Amino acid sequence: MCLIALGGCAQFSADGGVGKVSDLAGHNIARVTDATSAKKIADETRLALAQELTADAAVRIALLNNQALQASLAELGISEADLVRAGRLPNPFLSFSRLSSTNVEIERAIGFDFLALLTMPKRIKIERQRFLQVQQQAALQAVQLAINTRRAYFNAVAATETAYYLQQATEATAAGAELAAEMKKAGNWSALDAMRQQALFNDALTQSELAGQARLAAVEALSQLLGQDDAAALKLPARLPVIPAALEKIENPAQLAIDQRLDVQIARTNTIALAEALGLAKSTAMVDAIRLTYQNKSATGEPLADGFGVSLMLPLFDWTHAKSRRAQEQYLQAVYRSADVAIRARSDARTAYAARKTAHALALHYRDTVVPTRKQISDETLLRYNGMLISVFELLIDARNQILAVNSSIQASRDYWLAESNWQMALHGGAIVMNASPAAAPVAAMPLGH
Repeated sequence: MCLIALGGCAQFSADGGVGKVSDLAGHNIARVTDATSAKKIADETRLALAQELTADAAVRIALLNNQALQASLAELGISEADLVRAGRLPNPFLSFSRLSSTNVEIERAIGFDFLALLTMPKRIKIERQRFLQVQQQAALQAVQLAINTRRAYFNAVAATETAYYLQQATEATAAGAELAAEMKKAGNWSALDAMRQQALFNDALTQSELAGQARLAAVEALSQLLGQDDAAALKLPARLPVIPAALEKIENPAQLAIDQRLDVQIARTNTIALAEALGLAKSTAMVDAIRLTYQNKSATGEPLADGFGVSLMLPLFDWTHAKSRRAQEQYLQAVYRSADVAIRARSDARTAYAARKTAHALALHYRDTVVPTRKQISDETLLRYNGMLISVFELLIDARNQILAVNSSIQASRDYWLAESNWQMALHGGAIVMNASPAAAPVAAMPLGH
Protein backbone atom coordinates (compact mmCIF):
# COMPACT_ATOMS: atom_id res chain seq x y z
CA MET A 1 0.00 0.00 0.00
CA CYS A 2 2.89 2.36 0.76
CA LEU A 3 4.34 1.75 -2.69
CA ILE A 4 1.00 2.46 -4.31
CA ALA A 5 0.63 5.71 -2.35
CA LEU A 6 4.10 6.86 -3.43
CA GLY A 7 3.45 5.95 -7.04
CA GLY A 8 0.23 7.97 -7.21
CA CYS A 9 1.32 11.13 -5.38
CA ALA A 10 2.24 13.16 -8.46
CA GLN A 11 -0.47 13.96 -10.98
CA PHE A 12 -0.88 16.38 -13.88
CA SER A 13 -2.52 19.66 -12.90
CA ALA A 14 -5.76 20.84 -14.50
CA ASP A 15 -4.21 23.95 -16.10
CA GLY A 16 -0.71 22.67 -16.73
CA GLY A 17 0.78 25.24 -14.35
CA VAL A 18 -0.43 28.26 -16.36
CA GLY A 19 -2.44 29.62 -13.41
CA LYS A 20 0.70 29.97 -11.31
CA VAL A 21 2.42 31.74 -14.21
CA SER A 22 -0.49 34.22 -14.39
CA ASP A 23 -0.23 34.92 -10.66
CA LEU A 24 3.53 35.50 -10.82
CA ALA A 25 3.35 37.67 -13.94
CA GLY A 26 0.36 39.72 -12.80
CA HIS A 27 -1.30 39.11 -16.18
CA ASN A 28 -3.94 36.67 -17.37
CA ILE A 29 -1.92 34.20 -19.45
CA ALA A 30 -3.64 31.92 -21.96
CA ARG A 31 -2.10 28.93 -23.67
CA VAL A 32 -3.15 27.67 -27.10
CA THR A 33 -3.58 23.90 -26.83
CA ASP A 34 -6.42 23.09 -29.23
CA ALA A 35 -8.76 24.55 -31.84
CA THR A 36 -11.18 25.83 -29.20
CA SER A 37 -8.59 27.87 -27.31
CA ALA A 38 -7.13 29.12 -30.61
CA LYS A 39 -10.55 30.36 -31.76
CA LYS A 40 -11.21 32.06 -28.43
CA ILE A 41 -7.91 33.92 -28.61
CA ALA A 42 -8.48 34.87 -32.26
CA ASP A 43 -11.93 36.31 -31.44
CA GLU A 44 -10.61 38.36 -28.51
CA THR A 45 -7.72 39.65 -30.63
CA ARG A 46 -9.99 40.64 -33.51
CA LEU A 47 -12.27 42.56 -31.15
CA ALA A 48 -9.32 44.42 -29.57
CA LEU A 49 -7.79 45.34 -32.94
CA ALA A 50 -11.10 46.75 -34.18
CA GLN A 51 -10.79 49.62 -31.67
CA GLU A 52 -8.19 52.31 -31.11
CA LEU A 53 -5.24 50.62 -29.48
CA THR A 54 -4.30 51.44 -25.89
CA ALA A 55 -1.15 50.34 -24.07
CA ASP A 56 -3.11 47.82 -21.97
CA ALA A 57 -4.86 46.42 -25.04
CA ALA A 58 -1.53 46.07 -26.83
CA VAL A 59 -0.11 44.12 -23.89
CA ARG A 60 -3.14 41.83 -23.85
CA ILE A 61 -2.86 41.11 -27.58
CA ALA A 62 0.86 40.37 -27.23
CA LEU A 63 0.31 37.97 -24.34
CA LEU A 64 -2.30 36.12 -26.39
CA ASN A 65 -0.49 35.94 -29.71
CA ASN A 66 3.28 36.07 -29.15
CA GLN A 67 4.69 32.78 -30.44
CA ALA A 68 7.86 32.89 -28.33
CA LEU A 69 5.73 33.08 -25.17
CA GLN A 70 3.62 30.15 -26.31
CA ALA A 71 6.82 28.14 -26.79
CA SER A 72 7.82 28.93 -23.19
CA LEU A 73 4.41 27.85 -21.96
CA ALA A 74 4.89 24.53 -23.77
CA GLU A 75 8.02 24.06 -21.63
CA LEU A 76 5.65 23.91 -18.63
CA GLY A 77 4.18 20.69 -19.96
CA ILE A 78 7.63 19.17 -20.37
CA SER A 79 8.65 20.07 -16.83
CA GLU A 80 5.37 18.86 -15.35
CA ALA A 81 5.80 15.54 -17.15
CA ASP A 82 9.21 15.19 -15.48
CA LEU A 83 7.60 15.94 -12.12
CA VAL A 84 4.89 13.33 -12.62
CA ARG A 85 7.43 10.77 -13.82
CA ALA A 86 9.54 11.39 -10.69
CA GLY A 87 6.52 10.39 -8.62
CA ARG A 88 5.96 7.10 -10.40
CA LEU A 89 7.28 3.81 -9.08
CA PRO A 90 10.50 2.68 -10.75
CA ASN A 91 9.84 0.19 -13.49
CA PRO A 92 10.54 -3.43 -12.56
CA PHE A 93 12.99 -5.46 -14.58
CA LEU A 94 12.82 -9.08 -15.68
CA SER A 95 15.65 -11.47 -16.45
CA PHE A 96 15.58 -14.92 -18.00
CA SER A 97 18.40 -17.32 -18.76
CA ARG A 98 18.54 -20.87 -20.12
CA LEU A 99 21.62 -23.08 -19.88
CA SER A 100 21.76 -26.43 -21.62
CA SER A 101 24.28 -29.25 -21.44
CA THR A 102 23.27 -32.73 -20.32
CA ASN A 103 20.64 -31.01 -18.20
CA VAL A 104 18.58 -27.87 -18.90
CA GLU A 105 18.71 -25.09 -16.32
CA ILE A 106 16.33 -22.14 -16.45
CA GLU A 107 16.65 -19.08 -14.22
CA ARG A 108 14.02 -16.38 -13.88
CA ALA A 109 14.10 -13.14 -11.85
CA ILE A 110 11.94 -10.09 -11.29
CA GLY A 111 13.03 -7.05 -9.30
CA PHE A 112 13.21 -3.27 -9.02
CA ASP A 113 15.59 -0.53 -7.99
CA PHE A 114 15.05 -0.21 -4.25
CA LEU A 115 17.32 2.86 -3.93
CA ALA A 116 15.21 4.74 -6.50
CA LEU A 117 12.18 3.99 -4.34
CA LEU A 118 13.91 5.22 -1.18
CA THR A 119 15.00 8.47 -2.85
CA MET A 120 11.67 9.09 -4.58
CA PRO A 121 10.47 11.78 -2.11
CA LYS A 122 13.67 13.76 -2.60
CA ARG A 123 13.49 13.37 -6.38
CA ILE A 124 9.89 14.59 -6.35
CA LYS A 125 10.95 17.60 -4.29
CA ILE A 126 13.72 18.40 -6.75
CA GLU A 127 11.42 18.16 -9.77
CA ARG A 128 8.80 20.27 -7.99
CA GLN A 129 11.40 22.98 -7.49
CA ARG A 130 12.37 22.72 -11.14
CA PHE A 131 8.75 22.97 -12.21
CA LEU A 132 8.39 26.09 -10.10
CA GLN A 133 11.51 27.48 -11.73
CA VAL A 134 10.06 26.87 -15.21
CA GLN A 135 6.87 28.63 -14.12
CA GLN A 136 8.90 31.57 -12.86
CA GLN A 137 10.86 31.70 -16.11
CA ALA A 138 7.65 31.68 -18.16
CA ALA A 139 6.26 34.44 -15.94
CA LEU A 140 9.47 36.44 -16.39
CA GLN A 141 9.18 36.14 -20.16
CA ALA A 142 5.55 37.24 -19.98
CA VAL A 143 6.49 40.29 -17.88
CA GLN A 144 9.33 41.19 -20.24
CA LEU A 145 7.01 40.77 -23.23
CA ALA A 146 4.40 43.03 -21.60
CA ILE A 147 6.94 45.76 -20.81
CA ASN A 148 8.63 45.53 -24.20
CA THR A 149 5.20 45.84 -25.79
CA ARG A 150 4.56 48.99 -23.79
CA ARG A 151 7.90 50.40 -24.94
CA ALA A 152 7.07 49.58 -28.55
CA TYR A 153 3.60 51.07 -28.15
CA PHE A 154 4.86 54.39 -26.79
CA ASN A 155 7.58 54.51 -29.46
CA ALA A 156 4.99 53.92 -32.19
CA VAL A 157 2.55 56.55 -30.89
CA ALA A 158 5.35 59.10 -30.39
CA ALA A 159 6.68 58.39 -33.87
CA THR A 160 3.19 58.93 -35.31
CA GLU A 161 2.82 62.21 -33.46
CA THR A 162 6.32 63.31 -34.49
CA ALA A 163 5.66 62.53 -38.15
CA TYR A 164 2.51 64.65 -38.05
CA TYR A 165 4.21 67.70 -36.52
CA LEU A 166 7.23 67.51 -38.81
CA GLN A 167 4.85 67.37 -41.74
CA GLN A 168 3.37 70.61 -40.47
CA ALA A 169 6.86 72.10 -40.28
CA THR A 170 7.48 71.03 -43.88
CA GLU A 171 4.27 72.67 -45.04
CA ALA A 172 5.20 75.90 -43.24
CA THR A 173 8.67 76.05 -44.77
CA ALA A 174 7.28 75.12 -48.20
CA ALA A 175 5.01 78.15 -48.06
CA GLY A 176 7.96 80.31 -47.02
CA ALA A 177 10.16 78.99 -49.86
CA GLU A 178 7.42 79.58 -52.42
CA LEU A 179 6.76 83.13 -51.21
CA ALA A 180 10.50 83.85 -51.13
CA ALA A 181 10.83 82.77 -54.75
CA GLU A 182 7.92 85.05 -55.81
CA MET A 183 9.33 88.05 -53.93
CA LYS A 184 12.79 87.44 -55.42
CA LYS A 185 11.26 87.63 -58.89
CA ALA A 186 9.56 90.90 -57.93
CA GLY A 187 12.88 92.27 -56.68
CA ASN A 188 11.72 92.55 -53.07
CA TRP A 189 13.92 89.72 -51.74
CA SER A 190 17.61 89.00 -52.16
CA ALA A 191 18.84 85.81 -53.79
CA LEU A 192 20.66 84.85 -50.56
CA ASP A 193 17.55 85.13 -48.39
CA ALA A 194 15.53 83.16 -50.95
CA MET A 195 18.13 80.40 -50.95
CA ARG A 196 18.08 80.32 -47.16
CA GLN A 197 14.34 79.77 -47.19
CA GLN A 198 14.73 77.03 -49.81
CA ALA A 199 17.43 75.35 -47.71
CA LEU A 200 15.13 75.55 -44.70
CA PHE A 201 12.41 73.78 -46.67
CA ASN A 202 14.81 71.10 -47.96
CA ASP A 203 16.01 70.39 -44.44
CA ALA A 204 12.47 70.17 -43.09
CA LEU A 205 11.44 67.87 -45.96
CA THR A 206 14.35 65.54 -45.17
CA GLN A 207 13.45 65.40 -41.49
CA SER A 208 9.81 64.75 -42.34
CA GLU A 209 10.76 61.81 -44.58
CA LEU A 210 12.98 60.39 -41.85
CA ALA A 211 10.17 60.78 -39.34
CA GLY A 212 7.84 58.88 -41.66
CA GLN A 213 10.34 56.05 -41.93
CA ALA A 214 10.84 56.05 -38.16
CA ARG A 215 7.08 55.75 -37.72
CA LEU A 216 6.93 52.81 -40.11
CA ALA A 217 9.74 51.00 -38.27
CA ALA A 218 8.18 51.68 -34.86
CA VAL A 219 4.77 50.38 -35.91
CA GLU A 220 6.35 47.28 -37.45
CA ALA A 221 8.25 46.61 -34.21
CA LEU A 222 4.99 46.84 -32.28
CA SER A 223 3.24 44.59 -34.77
CA GLN A 224 5.88 41.90 -34.32
CA LEU A 225 5.40 41.81 -30.55
CA LEU A 226 1.63 41.65 -31.03
CA GLY A 227 2.04 38.64 -33.31
CA GLN A 228 0.30 40.45 -36.19
CA ASP A 229 1.30 40.44 -39.84
CA ASP A 230 -0.54 43.59 -40.94
CA ALA A 231 1.06 46.56 -39.18
CA ALA A 232 -1.04 48.99 -41.21
CA ALA A 233 -4.19 47.61 -39.58
CA LEU A 234 -3.17 48.85 -36.13
CA LYS A 235 -5.29 51.81 -35.00
CA LEU A 236 -2.95 53.97 -32.97
CA PRO A 237 -4.06 57.12 -31.13
CA ALA A 238 -2.88 60.49 -32.38
CA ARG A 239 -1.23 61.42 -29.09
CA LEU A 240 0.61 59.90 -26.17
CA PRO A 241 -1.22 59.48 -22.84
CA VAL A 242 -1.26 62.42 -20.45
CA ILE A 243 1.73 62.63 -18.12
CA PRO A 244 0.69 62.16 -14.47
CA ALA A 245 0.93 65.31 -12.38
CA ALA A 246 2.99 63.62 -9.64
CA LEU A 247 4.81 60.37 -8.92
CA GLU A 248 4.56 58.33 -5.77
CA LYS A 249 7.63 58.51 -3.57
CA ILE A 250 9.37 55.21 -2.82
CA GLU A 251 11.74 55.13 0.13
CA ASN A 252 13.74 52.04 -0.81
CA PRO A 253 13.40 51.09 -4.48
CA ALA A 254 16.30 48.62 -4.23
CA GLN A 255 14.60 46.54 -1.54
CA LEU A 256 11.31 46.68 -3.45
CA ALA A 257 13.05 45.16 -6.47
CA ILE A 258 14.60 42.39 -4.36
CA ASP A 259 11.15 41.51 -3.01
CA GLN A 260 9.38 41.48 -6.38
CA ARG A 261 11.79 40.72 -9.22
CA LEU A 262 11.22 37.41 -10.91
CA ASP A 263 14.85 36.88 -11.88
CA VAL A 264 15.75 37.12 -8.18
CA GLN A 265 13.06 34.54 -7.37
CA ILE A 266 14.34 32.28 -10.15
CA ALA A 267 17.88 32.46 -8.79
CA ARG A 268 16.63 31.55 -5.32
CA THR A 269 14.57 28.64 -6.64
CA ASN A 270 17.50 27.35 -8.64
CA THR A 271 19.74 27.48 -5.58
CA ILE A 272 17.19 25.54 -3.50
CA ALA A 273 16.79 22.93 -6.25
CA LEU A 274 20.55 22.47 -6.49
CA ALA A 275 20.82 22.20 -2.72
CA GLU A 276 18.29 19.35 -2.85
CA ALA A 277 20.22 17.77 -5.71
CA LEU A 278 23.42 18.07 -3.69
CA GLY A 279 21.80 16.19 -0.83
CA LEU A 280 20.67 13.45 -3.21
CA ALA A 281 24.13 13.21 -4.75
CA LYS A 282 25.73 12.82 -1.32
CA SER A 283 23.23 10.18 -0.21
CA THR A 284 23.91 8.10 -3.33
CA ALA A 285 27.64 8.75 -3.52
CA MET A 286 28.68 5.26 -2.46
CA VAL A 287 25.84 3.30 -4.06
CA ASP A 288 24.15 4.35 -7.30
CA ALA A 289 21.55 1.57 -7.28
CA ILE A 290 20.23 -1.18 -5.02
CA ARG A 291 18.36 -3.84 -6.95
CA LEU A 292 16.20 -6.35 -5.08
CA THR A 293 15.14 -9.40 -7.08
CA TYR A 294 12.99 -12.47 -6.61
CA GLN A 295 14.55 -15.46 -8.36
CA ASN A 296 13.69 -19.07 -9.09
CA LYS A 297 15.63 -21.80 -10.82
CA SER A 298 14.54 -25.02 -12.41
CA ALA A 299 16.74 -27.82 -13.70
CA THR A 300 16.02 -31.13 -15.31
CA GLY A 301 15.29 -33.74 -12.67
CA GLU A 302 15.59 -31.30 -9.73
CA PRO A 303 12.94 -29.51 -7.65
CA LEU A 304 12.18 -25.80 -8.25
CA ALA A 305 14.48 -23.48 -6.26
CA ASP A 306 13.28 -20.07 -4.98
CA GLY A 307 15.22 -17.19 -3.49
CA PHE A 308 16.11 -13.52 -3.68
CA GLY A 309 19.03 -11.44 -4.80
CA VAL A 310 20.57 -8.07 -4.07
CA SER A 311 22.82 -6.22 -6.50
CA LEU A 312 24.75 -3.03 -5.78
CA MET A 313 26.44 -0.65 -8.21
CA LEU A 314 29.63 0.44 -6.48
CA PRO A 315 31.80 3.41 -7.50
CA LEU A 316 35.01 1.37 -7.75
CA PHE A 317 36.47 3.77 -10.30
CA ASP A 318 35.20 6.95 -8.60
CA TRP A 319 36.70 6.98 -5.10
CA THR A 320 36.95 10.81 -5.34
CA HIS A 321 33.15 11.05 -5.48
CA ALA A 322 33.14 13.12 -8.67
CA LYS A 323 29.34 13.12 -8.83
CA SER A 324 29.02 14.61 -5.35
CA ARG A 325 31.79 17.12 -6.04
CA ARG A 326 30.11 18.20 -9.28
CA ALA A 327 26.80 18.80 -7.50
CA GLN A 328 28.59 20.81 -4.80
CA GLU A 329 30.29 23.02 -7.37
CA GLN A 330 26.98 23.57 -9.17
CA TYR A 331 25.41 24.64 -5.89
CA LEU A 332 28.24 27.10 -5.15
CA GLN A 333 27.90 28.46 -8.68
CA ALA A 334 24.18 29.04 -8.10
CA VAL A 335 24.87 30.81 -4.79
CA TYR A 336 27.29 33.25 -6.41
CA ARG A 337 24.99 33.83 -9.36
CA SER A 338 22.10 34.49 -7.02
CA ALA A 339 24.17 37.09 -5.19
CA ASP A 340 25.15 38.70 -8.50
CA VAL A 341 21.51 38.87 -9.61
CA ALA A 342 20.60 40.56 -6.33
CA ILE A 343 23.35 43.18 -6.72
CA ARG A 344 22.28 43.98 -10.27
CA ALA A 345 18.64 44.11 -9.22
CA ARG A 346 19.35 46.74 -6.58
CA SER A 347 21.45 48.80 -8.98
CA ASP A 348 18.86 48.56 -11.76
CA ALA A 349 16.11 49.68 -9.41
CA ARG A 350 18.03 52.72 -8.17
CA THR A 351 19.03 53.72 -11.71
CA ALA A 352 15.55 53.25 -13.17
CA TYR A 353 13.91 55.10 -10.28
CA ALA A 354 16.19 58.12 -10.74
CA ALA A 355 15.77 58.09 -14.54
CA ARG A 356 11.99 57.92 -14.18
CA LYS A 357 11.99 60.88 -11.83
CA THR A 358 14.17 62.96 -14.18
CA ALA A 359 12.15 62.04 -17.27
CA HIS A 360 8.93 62.97 -15.50
CA ALA A 361 10.31 66.37 -14.48
CA LEU A 362 11.50 67.10 -18.03
CA ALA A 363 8.21 66.05 -19.58
CA LEU A 364 6.30 68.36 -17.24
CA HIS A 365 8.79 71.16 -17.94
CA TYR A 366 8.19 70.91 -21.67
CA ARG A 367 4.44 70.62 -21.26
CA ASP A 368 3.95 73.35 -18.66
CA THR A 369 6.77 75.79 -19.49
CA VAL A 370 8.49 75.38 -22.84
CA VAL A 371 5.41 74.89 -25.03
CA PRO A 372 3.31 77.64 -23.34
CA THR A 373 6.27 80.04 -23.59
CA ARG A 374 6.68 79.27 -27.26
CA LYS A 375 2.96 79.88 -27.78
CA GLN A 376 3.23 83.28 -26.07
CA ILE A 377 6.13 84.13 -28.38
CA SER A 378 4.01 83.12 -31.37
CA ASP A 379 1.13 85.28 -30.16
CA GLU A 380 3.47 88.27 -29.80
CA THR A 381 4.95 87.57 -33.24
CA LEU A 382 1.47 87.52 -34.76
CA LEU A 383 0.66 90.86 -33.15
CA ARG A 384 3.86 92.35 -34.55
CA TYR A 385 3.07 90.95 -37.97
CA ASN A 386 -0.44 92.43 -37.86
CA GLY A 387 1.17 95.75 -36.94
CA MET A 388 3.50 95.45 -39.95
CA LEU A 389 6.53 95.42 -37.66
CA ILE A 390 7.90 92.10 -38.99
CA SER A 391 7.72 90.25 -42.28
CA VAL A 392 5.70 87.21 -43.19
CA PHE A 393 8.88 85.12 -43.26
CA GLU A 394 9.49 85.82 -39.58
CA LEU A 395 5.94 84.73 -38.92
CA LEU A 396 6.47 81.46 -40.81
CA ILE A 397 9.77 80.76 -39.05
CA ASP A 398 8.16 81.36 -35.68
CA ALA A 399 5.29 79.01 -36.54
CA ARG A 400 7.83 76.34 -37.45
CA ASN A 401 9.75 76.90 -34.20
CA GLN A 402 6.54 76.43 -32.26
CA ILE A 403 5.93 73.11 -34.02
CA LEU A 404 9.46 72.01 -33.19
CA ALA A 405 8.94 72.93 -29.54
CA VAL A 406 5.80 70.78 -29.49
CA ASN A 407 7.75 67.98 -31.17
CA SER A 408 10.44 68.17 -28.47
CA SER A 409 7.66 67.96 -25.91
CA ILE A 410 6.43 64.80 -27.62
CA GLN A 411 9.88 63.25 -27.32
CA ALA A 412 10.05 64.20 -23.64
CA SER A 413 6.66 62.60 -23.02
CA ARG A 414 7.76 59.48 -24.86
CA ASP A 415 10.95 59.35 -22.79
CA TYR A 416 8.90 59.50 -19.62
CA TRP A 417 6.69 56.59 -20.64
CA LEU A 418 9.77 54.59 -21.64
CA ALA A 419 11.37 55.42 -18.29
CA GLU A 420 8.17 54.28 -16.59
CA SER A 421 8.42 50.99 -18.49
CA ASN A 422 12.06 50.63 -17.46
CA TRP A 423 11.07 51.20 -13.85
CA GLN A 424 8.46 48.44 -14.07
CA MET A 425 11.05 46.15 -15.64
CA ALA A 426 13.52 46.93 -12.86
CA LEU A 427 10.85 46.10 -10.29
CA HIS A 428 9.44 42.93 -11.83
CA GLY A 429 11.31 41.73 -14.88
CA GLY A 430 15.06 41.97 -15.11
CA ALA A 431 17.63 43.86 -17.12
CA ILE A 432 16.42 47.26 -18.29
CA VAL A 433 17.01 49.26 -21.45
CA MET A 434 17.93 52.80 -20.52
CA ASN A 435 18.34 54.23 -24.05
CA ALA A 436 15.18 54.70 -26.04
CA SER A 437 15.31 54.34 -29.78
CA PRO A 438 15.00 57.96 -30.93
CA ALA A 439 12.72 59.17 -33.64
CA ALA A 440 14.02 61.38 -36.42
CA ALA A 441 15.77 64.37 -34.89
CA PRO A 442 13.89 67.63 -35.40
CA VAL A 443 15.39 70.49 -37.31
CA ALA A 444 16.96 73.07 -35.01
CA ALA A 445 14.80 76.07 -34.27
CA MET A 446 15.49 79.04 -36.48
CA PRO A 447 15.90 82.56 -35.11
CA LEU A 448 13.58 85.31 -36.20
CA GLY A 449 14.73 87.94 -38.60
CA HIS A 450 16.64 87.90 -41.88
